[in-house]
Amino acid sequence: MQSIDDIREEYDFLDGDDRYRLLIDLGRQLELMPDPLKTDATLVRGCSASVWVYPQQQADGTLHFLADSNAAITKGIIALVLATVQDRSASQILSTDIDATLAPFDLRNQLSSNRTQGIPNMIALIRETASRLANPSTAG
Repeated sequence: MQSIDDIREEYDFLDGDDRYRLLIDLGRQLELMPDPLKTDATLVRGCSASVWVYPQQQADGTLHFLADSNAAITKGIIALVLATVQDRSASQILSTDIDATLAPFDLRNQLSSNRTQGIPNMIALIRETASRLANPSTAG
């Protein structure tokens, strides 16, 4: 997966339809999420398309996320979000301002509102997972 900085550099160079194509290409590069993991428990609420996110804690303590969607542009947005947090420790994820990292992409103005409405829910799910793993004694 490309770094978020590399993606942003390429995205800034493009306009309109080329940005859509870049998002679609990023979505195609997502690691395959096996269908059995696409359950009600991994479904992100509030998205216009179906979005699933499955967190995995690696042996080294980092978090690795599998994610998928049934919409090509949405998969690209997922790839952007994951580029900010993939394979980082829970504390690193919690200290990352994901919204600020994604702000230069100006997704709210580049895409329709129904394409972006689930982003906060996806970020909340990632942060909630990281928080639970960073503070296991407070988990529920």
